[in-house]
Amino acid sequence: MPPELRIDPLTGLRTIIAGDRASRPGGGMHADPRPPLDPESDPFLEGHEDRTPPELYALRDGDGARENGPGWQVRVVPNLYPALALPDGDAPSAGTDPLASGRGEPDLFPARPAEGAHEVIVNAPQPVTSLRELDPAQVETAMEVWRERMRAHSEAPYVHVLVNEGREAGASLPHTHAQLYALPFVPAGIARERERFKAHWDRTQGRNLLEDLLQEEVRRRERIVAIDNEAVAIAPFASRVPFQLQIVPRRPRAKFEDDGPLGARLLHDVIGRLERVLGGIPPLNMWVRTAPRAADSFCWRIDLIPRLTQLAGLELGTGVNLNIVPPERAAELLRDS
Repeated sequence: MPPELRIDPLTGLRTIIAGDRASRPGGGMHADPRPPLDPESDPFLEGHEDRTPPELYALRDGDGARENGPGWQVRVVPNLYPALALPDGDAPSAGTDPLASGRGEPDLFPARPAEGAHEVIVNAPQPVTSLRELDPAQVETAMEVWRERMRAHSEAPYVHVLVNEGREAGASLPHTHAQLYALPFVPAGIARERERFKAHWDRTQGRNLLEDLLQEEVRRRERIVAIDNEAVAIAPFASRVPFQLQIVPRRPRAKFEDDGPLGARLLHDVIGRLERVLGGIPPLNMWVRTAPRAADSFCWRIDLIPRLTQLAGLELGTGVNLNIVPPERAAELLRDS
């Protein structure tokens, strides 16, 4: 098909879908198998608890396991090299953009302490590099702890939970783990999504944007990858990269941290589909998009971004992504895997 310019209904970001470019030299999609993890150098391995800061939280077996010792299922520690510093007071202040409002001479170089929380959630005690290497029940247990830690930081304007798998995706340690950032502000991109949800709510007299989007995707079927009793996996209409995926709850819920479906088993399933189609588990970034502060009409989701291509001058210079694998084709391959 000829190239298309698509607009993401959730973010407003534009993507050029140009499937014919996949046939150019070097355009094929492939993921190499990951090297095995070296247990001796793994600070997150059960039995190596002395190699991390003291734990903030741990889900432990009920047979006398001791704090900061073996016997845990999921373990949470402060990041040893935090991007955010704990505030001196009760909660950090967001600060303001001096060019966004006000009068008079602005401060052209505003700065303030980067306050908040930065935690590491070790998803499992075994020496594994991916959530896919766990059984689905373990993924569910790990995600329950993600939810618990998000609740622990409910006073923050936004809590971002992410997983980086593979060095190409930014993982400095290969053992599967999540990171939590409790941010003192709502990031601009997330605030934009909040406004788009609100605009759809107002325009349709109370309907949820992601719920309506999901219903239409299910009706069309062309970008559906898999469905279970909790969630639906789709290749988004304006996928920014090849094989981008989203996991969306079947019934809209604003906050991931509230009780309800996790989408854990479907997440485990779709990473396995990526592995079968690509020949290995690709380096990937995933994150939980939950409702930011003051979002009355939101719905959480999980985004997965395989790192199969490099961002180049178009993406970095304009913010417009170029995707050479149409999401309809990606969904078809993943469905059939």
